[in-house]
Amino acid sequence: MNAAGYTPTVRDERLWPILEKVEAGRRLSFEEGMVLYQTPDYPTLMWLANRVRERKHGHKTYFVHSLRLEFTNICYVGCTFCAFAAKKGEARAWDYSVEEVVAKVREKWEPGLTELHMSSGHHPTRPWSYYPELVRTLNETFPGLQVKAFTAAEIEHLSKISKKPTLEVLRELKEAGLKALPGGGAEIFAERVRKQIAKNKVKAEKWLQIHREAHSLGLRTNATMLYGHIETLEERLDHMDRLRRLQDETGGFYSFIPLAFQPDANALAFNLGKTEFTTGLDDLRNLAVARLYLDNFDHIKGYWVMISSDLVQVSLDWGVSDIDGTLIEEHIAHAAGATSPLGLSRQRLVQLIQAAGRVPVERDALYNELRVYPAVPVGARA
Repeated sequence: MNAAGYTPTVRDERLWPILEKVEAGRRLSFEEGMVLYQTPDYPTLMWLANRVRERKHGHKTYFVHSLRLEFTNICYVGCTFCAFAAKKGEARAWDYSVEEVVAKVREKWEPGLTELHMSSGHHPTRPWSYYPELVRTLNETFPGLQVKAFTAAEIEHLSKISKKPTLEVLRELKEAGLKALPGGGAEIFAERVRKQIAKNKVKAEKWLQIHREAHSLGLRTNATMLYGHIETLEERLDHMDRLRRLQDETGGFYSFIPLAFQPDANALAFNLGKTEFTTGLDDLRNLAVARLYLDNFDHIKGYWVMISSDLVQVSLDWGVSDIDGTLIEEHIAHAAGATSPLGLSRQRLVQLIQAAGRVPVERDALYNELRVYPAVPVGARA
């Protein structure tokens, strides 16, 4: 029962002990997490996830005014789910110099831009010196712009080309002005799946180690999970469980971001004969389970690029408290078939949040609140 005296109509008896735990603020077990994935009682699952979401954030829903920039799509890794990567010499390949990256940022610059999110290919010949120089130059050229860049997979790649330990790579990038790490490269931690979709990418334990090292340096990070391909529900929950354990240890994650598999123009989709996108119900269920299981994460993020802005609006009742940001121009998901826009305006994001009965909060890359927008009265919503 909540503070207003309301208890949901529970149709699945297995959810009663989970409801009691949630109300008491106690941690769910792995077995209980699997019940959440398996239950057909979606209204109660939604209610539980929203209960936790509102306990943590009330009606506040966060977004950031951000620019996505991929400085190269040249990559040697060969992940089977990827439609973004190109080989050196391909007509569709690009590879920006530091000066070209600066010019791209200047071209896309908008008032109030606070976050530059960069995640790119594993370039086979770029020297290590390029990367700290890039971060340093961006900080000097655009004071106040927070550079969030380099997934754990990229950090491992930079460790190899620099012949430096990953901890030293992170330290030097932080000294150059890096503010935070994105959560990409995690995919699914289960070795069975990883061998099939990303066999040449950073291993699960190394991904976790790199984030542990980043947290030790005061660099906060995000965490992702790619779902909707060949993984099982148990493997999804195992992924979350490993993240929950690391968050217990370091407290360094900002948010968890489930990424729905995009089935166009990649080898994995072709080999599977998979042409359908994840269903809206699976997307919402996944977000709700994450909100309930990852009790030590502040935010569960609904990534509108991959599940659409319409479904993200619905997800605000399923545990989501962050909808990412304006992005301005995103290419990685769109290369694999995402049908969403390349970016959304701040005004549009505010309207989406307000129309869902929530309070929009513009944040920066470090989750500092920059502006709280008014809620819209029920009678005034479109």
